Parts: sequence; structure tokens; C-alpha cells
Amino acid sequence: MGTEISVAPARTPDEIRLIANDLRHDIIRMLEAAKSGHPGGSLSVADILATLWFSGAMRYDQTDPAWEGRDRVILSKGHAAPALYAVFHQLGWIDDEDIPTLRHIGSRLQGHPDNKTCPGVEVCSGSLGQGLSVSCGIALGFRMDSARDGSAPKRVFCVVGDGELQEGSNWEALMFAAHHRLSNVTAFLDLNDLQIDGHVSEVCSLGDVEAKLRAFGWNVISLDGHDVEALESAIGEAKAYDAAPTMLVCHTIKGKGVPFMENQVDWHGKAPDHEQAVSALAALDAERARLLAATKEAR
Repeated sequence: MGTEISVAPARTPDEIRLIANDLRHDIIRMLEAAKSGHPGGSLSVADILATLWFSGAMRYDQTDPAWEGRDRVILSKGHAAPALYAVFHQLGWIDDEDIPTLRHIGSRLQGHPDNKTCPGVEVCSGSLGQGLSVSCGIALGFRMDSARDGSAPKRVFCVVGDGELQEGSNWEALMFAAHHRLSNVTAFLDLNDLQIDGHVSEVCSLGDVEAKLRAFGWNVISLDGHDVEALESAIGEAKAYDAAPTMLVCHTIKGKGVPFMENQVDWHGKAPDHEQAVSALAALDAERARLLAATKEAR
């Protein structure tokens, strides 16, 4: 008989929005304590990660991050590690005491995800342009396993940045995945149009990225990367599509949730000081109160 798996229950969209708010709180707290790191790109993926992990779209055992039957999540844009660690905090894989240790010597929470130190991290990432290739290799291995034992292949979800798509290795991975029809790969493109040197469209434009991805043989879904219902629907559509891998092109706002950080390139890689962190947390608290009031009114 199979072992019963303790999978986190699917949350409602309202609950997921509150979880995303919690993730943003943790991100700010981590970065203030670290005095370094990347708030902009961490905040922009909070809704994506909250929906992926807590909507019921993914198989994992909340009591065992290393459960063999789990789907895999690869954060290719590894500088957004605080967002991933905030998810693990929600799951209980890291503790309250870990939050202020980001980027400290000996911490489980390294500046980029490290699978040797932090439970839940699948591969070390942050050397940009590698995560999608790793994801495609894992997905092909899962499909080969499936062909041998007749099971449904496990899924791989990969989060890439738009500046990261300037790396040529990503386009090799895109071509490889389409050639092998790796429909068990779903990638999220965090399209916030900012990288460390400025606007992606000005530094090295991706052009019509949706058209390029389709030309490389991918199924492409464009959406608002902060809309939980749209994310849930798109993930479901990607899972149901079996002819090719799927890229969810998520239009996002860098620094989302903290007004003075939103769409500001200076917040790509600068941690808030104490005063700025207090202001950021106050904005997030106000948004949480608004979300709770809206939920109560809807009832």
C-alpha cells in the first residue's frame, strides 16, 4: 500500500493573495537584516510562487521536502532567493529564527539558493542562464522514468527573469525542450522590464518575446503575473497541454507591493535600511488590511 502524502491543501485565491503578502513581509525582513540582496525581483515573483505552491497545482509532501514523488521547482533567477525562502517559511521548512540570517556566514539562507544548506532547494542557481537547461534535463529524465514504469512523469516548474533571457544558453534550452516535446516543463518568465543596468528593452531588448518563444516551438500564455486567478488558470492550461512545453509570460512590476520600490531600477540589488524597511512593511500591512476587508465584504 502507498504511503499517505501530506500535501498542503489548495488555498482559495483570497488566501493565496494573503500568502503572497506574507512572502513580501518576509522578503523585506530578510533583506533589511542582510543589508544586501535583491528586493525588486524577489517582490515581483511573490504572486507567482504563492500561486504555484499553494493553489494545489503541484505535488509535494509538506512534511518531507525530499519526497521522491514531488514535482520540482527551479528558481533560475537565483538572486530572488528571498522569495523562495519565504515560501519555505510558510511551509515550515525553515524557522522564524532563519529569517534574519539571510546572507550571513553559516546560514541556511545563502544569497543564492544552495541545495547543500537549505531544505527544498533542488539545485544551486543564480548563475543566470542555467536554470532552464537544468529543468529540461530533469524533465527529460522524468519522462524516461515514466516510459519504464508507466507512471505519469513528474513536472518541472522553472522561474526565469527577462534580463536572464539575454543569455544564449536559455535559447538552446528552449530549442531542446521543444525538440523533445517536454510538456512536463512549465516555465514562468518574470517580465518586469528591469535589470541591474536599466530597462531590459533598452539594455538588450527581447523584442516580441512571445513570438520568439512560439517560433522556438513553445506553447505561450501571456498574463498578468500578479493576478492569482489568471495564474491558476494558466498553470492549469499548461498542465493540460501535452504537445509542447509551456512558457507563462508573466507581466510583472519590479518591487511589487512596496510603492517606493515599484518600477525603480535602483531597487534591483539594494537592501532597504531600517527606516525604509519600516515604510515598506507599513505599506504591506495596509495592503493586507485591504485584502482582509475585501474578503470579509465578499462573504
